[in-house]
Amino acid sequence: MSVHIDIAGLRPEEIAVVPSPLAELGMALHALSEPGHHPGLQGWVTGVTARLDPHLADRMCEADFLWRTTFSDLFMPFAGVPGRRTLPGATLAEELDLLDKLTDEQFVDAALEFTCAQPYCSHGPDALSDVEVRRRALELAAARGPQQLRFSERLLADPPRIRAWLRQFLRDCDEAFFAETWSRLRHQFAADTRHKTDLLRRKGLADALAAVSPAVTLDAAAAHITVDKLGEGRTATGDGGLLLVPTSLGWPHLAVLHRYGWQPVLHYPVGSPELAAPPTLEQLALRMTALSHPVRMRMCRHLARSAYTTGELAQVHGMTAPEISRHLAVLKKAGLLTTRRRGRYVLHQLDVTVVARLGSEFLEGILR
Repeated sequence: MSVHIDIAGLRPEEIAVVPSPLAELGMALHALSEPGHHPGLQGWVTGVTARLDPHLADRMCEADFLWRTTFSDLFMPFAGVPGRRTLPGATLAEELDLLDKLTDEQFVDAALEFTCAQPYCSHGPDALSDVEVRRRALELAAARGPQQLRFSERLLADPPRIRAWLRQFLRDCDEAFFAETWSRLRHQFAADTRHKTDLLRRKGLADALAAVSPAVTLDAAAAHITVDKLGEGRTATGDGGLLLVPTSLGWPHLAVLHRYGWQPVLHYPVGSPELAAPPTLEQLALRMTALSHPVRMRMCRHLARSAYTTGELAQVHGMTAPEISRHLAVLKKAGLLTTRRRGRYVLHQLDVTVVARLGSEFLEGILR
């Protein structure tokens, strides 16, 4: 499972690394709504929450499904501007102006993404013009709760009013806490932008993507980028460009904007505790499956304490050597064992460092 970006015909000058204040504000709202996803931001979340105006906190809950359960594409309006070459604005005010350039259909479709009522990677009827899509969207919103239903009803009845509400809400968030945060983060973004841009110019896209995340790979021959994620999706740069947008508040999320007709965007974390080479989702599943078998779990109890030969494990567990060998092969294929030779014997031991990382790797993998 992964997201693929077809970049056939994409020229180097059509790739840009640009920070986005609006996208970072979206991540800030997400971190405030889901602090458990971001243990490294606990101090920041506590500080902002403590001084947050109660009225603004209530408004933050009114449409938090735009940034809590999904990261709405409304926070990257530059990607939806016709021509698919628009860059993020330098200021939040500039990006809010870009938000105004989206059509009502684009705005409503992006806002209703949490309902999954419309196709994301392909073109289909929109909720403003199609009665059945509208009915389905409201039905799915109702399943999420009365708050989501009320917002969706207001959105479909009067998109300009919701646009104005969202714009004012984001401006108030900027004044309350985000302007200070953005000012602090700008230097980090500037350094990362220079680094990635320099990699693009000197070494090419493959090296730049490897610096973005080990989960992003380039197949130059096939002219496509693959992002290792639990979700599936496809998009293409076509006659547009490709944007790499850094986030300091976003780890462990690695987002890919691949909405039909919009410019592809990789929204990647910088300054994160991400491991240098985390396992792929396939490797992670392989390791968890390997450890889930009761016999292998009992074997690991011994292998975590010391190194054993196949014969020793067979004797301890009352099994045949071939049976033990098959279980050891599964653990070794999953990368959970280290082996060394002592004379004519091969000793096996659990790689406790790898096993200890599984919890954080699982969290990073499912939230990526």
